[in-house]
Amino acid sequence: MPKIPINIATGSLQQPEIIVGIDLGTTNSLVAIIHPESKQPTALKEHNSASLVPSVVHFDAQGQATVGEAARNFLLTEPQNTIFSAKRLMGKTYADVQAQSGFFTYKIIDDQTDSLVKVQVGSRFYSPIELSSYILKELKTRAEHILKTPVTKAVITVPAYFNDAQRQATRDAGRLAGLDVLRIINEPTAASLAYGLGLNQAGEQTIAVYDLGGGTFDISILKITDGIFEVLSTNGNTYLGGDDVDRAIVNHWLNQTESQDLPENKALLQTYRLEAERAKKHLSTHSVFETALDGQHHTLTSEQLGSIVQPLLNQTLDCCRQALADAKLNVAQIDEVIMVGGSTRMPIIKTAVGQFFGKPVHDGVNPDEVVALGAAIQADILAGNNRQVLLLDVTPLSLGLETMGGLMDVLIPRNSKIPSRASRQYTTQKDGQSGMRISVYQGERDLVEHNRKLAEFNLTGIPGMPAGFPKVEVAFLINADGILQVSAKELRSGVSQSIDVQPQYGLTDAEVERLLLESLTHAEDDIATRALIEARTEGQQLLSTTEKFVGKNAALLTPQELTDTAMAMQALQLALTMTDKNLIQEKTEALNEVSRPYAERVMDQAIGQTMKGTKI
Repeated sequence: MPKIPINIATGSLQQPEIIVGIDLGTTNSLVAIIHPESKQPTALKEHNSASLVPSVVHFDAQGQATVGEAARNFLLTEPQNTIFSAKRLMGKTYADVQAQSGFFTYKIIDDQTDSLVKVQVGSRFYSPIELSSYILKELKTRAEHILKTPVTKAVITVPAYFNDAQRQATRDAGRLAGLDVLRIINEPTAASLAYGLGLNQAGEQTIAVYDLGGGTFDISILKITDGIFEVLSTNGNTYLGGDDVDRAIVNHWLNQTESQDLPENKALLQTYRLEAERAKKHLSTHSVFETALDGQHHTLTSEQLGSIVQPLLNQTLDCCRQALADAKLNVAQIDEVIMVGGSTRMPIIKTAVGQFFGKPVHDGVNPDEVVALGAAIQADILAGNNRQVLLLDVTPLSLGLETMGGLMDVLIPRNSKIPSRASRQYTTQKDGQSGMRISVYQGERDLVEHNRKLAEFNLTGIPGMPAGFPKVEVAFLINADGILQVSAKELRSGVSQSIDVQPQYGLTDAEVERLLLESLTHAEDDIATRALIEARTEGQQLLSTTEKFVGKNAALLTPQELTDTAMAMQALQLALTMTDKNLIQEKTEALNEVSRPYAERVMDQAIGQTMKGTKI
């Protein structure tokens, strides 16, 4: 008897369609599906090729993007035009990544605000969402080429510690790549599914997922109760992984050479790194590795590798201890341990983790592919093919509110499980602003004018404060009956207001399908419009701030600084009248460059005057 697929968001019938699972990784990414014949999760790869696609994007002089292995070749030759580890920038502000700015070889714009980070390549500016969308687009194209069928629906994995902004950024990247992201799931949850844990509805298990990739380490403690996953704690280090092992091996070899100039020779250093990676892999099955580099003979034994790896391994075990403490558990209460990430192939790591938890580890599934395979299993569940797993009710469309410039800010994404709760903090735009209008919308488009308005109310009585000072928390809560309660509260004064909304009232399945289709069809235009509005808003705010600052401190500025500032402000003012997002961001950055030195000088002088005569 043939199966009839049903759209889980709307309950309507649909044509048979493949839903893929995607592991969007910091170092590598890949796609997996449930094989139509074997019914087993399978990573997609072309004949004789690897399943992994390096998460690297290179832009040429014309702004054309190359993704994957071909882009990785430019990491040394054109580092300023080659973006790696974009996942680390997702949903982050400039302040969030400031401490690690030296890690990135490309230009990250720092404009001294709370805006989300941007990357500059030549005269073009890219958000991490756009950069990630290039990787997802490459994965989509690759999957379509292998499967010989269109791929438009996906489950994408994210680290368990990703916050709302990072998860929404991942959804937006998928949409920009032409994918309807049915569910964002946690990477440790996906890994557990790949080992069949959580597919059995009965009982309770506590699982530790040890994930050591190329550039990052995560440990997650999960509780699975009757098929429902709960993250009890996460810990880790976003700058610790297999790359650090390679670097430690290189340093070990360099200490044995007499050449002091070697680190400056990037091509030779890259050769050393590649040879270190080869040594690490060789020593998983052999006891000695030998090589000749730059006319010098080098060896590495498994014992030496053990000594090199031990300090890094100890750092990961410290994270495991902290995760257990945060979850208020001891080692004996962990039922299963799962190994994820290519770096866990090293025997020393498997042995140490097994000893730490006091039990054999699960390592039978390819550690590079395990997360994507789990995402494919989740996709199969959403497609209705796996009847053993209970699917909870989900929201058919995203719910959010209107922000400055008429943009839709999503608080509860579509396909979120019901009941669901989300909150976010906002602030005022003008000095002394006493009220804030809260407009609630439902839909998938970036501008609220294209979405469906559900309700509106005013939060009044906000005490007169400077712009940006009030903290207004807006919370969305959908109960088990699908009723949405929206509340707003000014946290400093306690002023609050709330409203109940019926979010799905009056929408037919056909209308939901139309809204979803429109969101994919117009994704590129919508995100370009959003980027333009955000650039204009940022530019206008900088103009206003600079004007106030110069008016107040003109006497402390040199005539040349005043002239340069006036010219930069004029150029930005002109750019704001145009529709070129990159030009606006270029002129915004130019004004920042002009004003930053004297702003810091004036602030230092002001602090100096304040501290004068003060004893510390």
